[in-house]
Amino acid sequence: MALLEIDLWSSGYSVIMDNFVGFVFVLQACVWFFQFFEGKTIFITGATGFLAKIFVEKILRIQPSVKKLFLLMRPSNSKSCSQRLYQEIIDTELFKVLREKWGASLSFLISERVVAVPGDISCENLGIQNSPLREQMWREIDVVINSAATTRFDERYDVAVDINVFGALHILNFAKNCVNIKVLLHISTAFVCSEEEGLASEKPFDMRETLGGVSSYLDINIEKKFVDERLRELQNENARTEAIRSAMKDLGIQRARLHGWPNTYVFTKAMGEMVLEQFKEKLKVVIVRPTIVTSTFKDPFPGWIRGVRTIDSFLVAYGKGKLKFVLGDPKSILDLIPGDMVVNCILVAIVAHADQSYGHHIYHVGSSRRNPLKFSDVHEMFLSYFIKNPWVNDRGKPVRVNKCKVLSSMDSFNKYIATRYLPFLKILKLANTLSCHHFEATYIGAKRKVNLVTRLAEMYGRYVFSKVIFDDTNTQKLQVMAGEVDAEMFNFDPRSIQWKDYLMNIHIPGAIKHLF
Repeated sequence: MALLEIDLWSSGYSVIMDNFVGFVFVLQACVWFFQFFEGKTIFITGATGFLAKIFVEKILRIQPSVKKLFLLMRPSNSKSCSQRLYQEIIDTELFKVLREKWGASLSFLISERVVAVPGDISCENLGIQNSPLREQMWREIDVVINSAATTRFDERYDVAVDINVFGALHILNFAKNCVNIKVLLHISTAFVCSEEEGLASEKPFDMRETLGGVSSYLDINIEKKFVDERLRELQNENARTEAIRSAMKDLGIQRARLHGWPNTYVFTKAMGEMVLEQFKEKLKVVIVRPTIVTSTFKDPFPGWIRGVRTIDSFLVAYGKGKLKFVLGDPKSILDLIPGDMVVNCILVAIVAHADQSYGHHIYHVGSSRRNPLKFSDVHEMFLSYFIKNPWVNDRGKPVRVNKCKVLSSMDSFNKYIATRYLPFLKILKLANTLSCHHFEATYIGAKRKVNLVTRLAEMYGRYVFSKVIFDDTNTQKLQVMAGEVDAEMFNFDPRSIQWKDYLMNIHIPGAIKHLF
């Protein structure tokens, strides 16, 4: 009996000690994580962007003892950077939790911790003209986060190259001057991979790598040369501003497709990654690739959003009853991820790489592999939401919505346009000619709309028919680390999202409230 009691006590003691050791390990992980950001100086570009705002709010909320947040932003013609800091970041609803927590002391916290830095990433030294400030930043910065980018799919090629490609190089060179730098984290997009089907790996791009387009050789200096030469040609022709803008947009799409990318945005973001890989030397560079970023899931509260995300134009057009058809394969996966989950991944990745030689440095943050959402499901949820919660038009009347016609291939889209819109356009053109151009404005407007819809279909077609799944093996390893710290506070596991609840009760009402 005594022996049995000793055995039972021993096994119980063992269980207790195992649990105690596990508790101590988790506690140490928590302390280590939060201590990392204490007294650190973080430099963030693209500070007025969606993800950057969420990052700034979270850092100030979970670790107000951060030493400094330097926020790079371009002064506008009418506003200084300090004005933009408050009007576009601090005074937004996103910071209401911080305002409730700190009250009148929040202004002091911001003045002590946050510095708005006038600059432009398309320039050497990021356009920071204040030499003493620039040298202070080089002495103090521990972490650099490059969130600056132009995200228009058909951006002017000269603008996209300057910001997304050479901007990344300028950030890298600036970071190399920071004597205490621990890590440079670059926010890219998962769609740089641009596979049409299969598993897209978390692997870096090599300089000169293409995606199987007409060209098999890519050189960023040659691309820059194309831009400069075309601009000179247009200037020599005394081209108007609108003609230059249109020509630069067309050039971007042409060069992207030549090298195998579907649009200017993902093409230039891929080249930006190549620059970082090629010239990083000994600097620790981490690349986070989100998929389609949507409103916040939980943090600091559900449903906050700024700036029209990819699916929100479709959402609003649908709710207003203006959408007659949707383009996309109903079986395709729409890879969505809430913005606060992306920021949580960024925070954990910074800590993981800052003080140790962590093995991976490319992270896909999305849902297609572990919690896939079908295009048809999104369509059904939008329909269901607006049937229950109809949009109210300018006359105060609810808008009735119906299920849209689904065009499940580019062929069906082209046939739909050819039979539904082109005959009307031809009749309008004839009427305009016979009436001595009485319907000129109407004809030009209708033609512009048809051309716009066709152009958008060509740019977005790759995504709405995509069968690609983004591998997130590296990201899941980070999630394990986050779980050891605080699984709730640093959650970016897409399996925790219940899509119907998120879209119907969080994202759609959040988008309507904050955007429209």
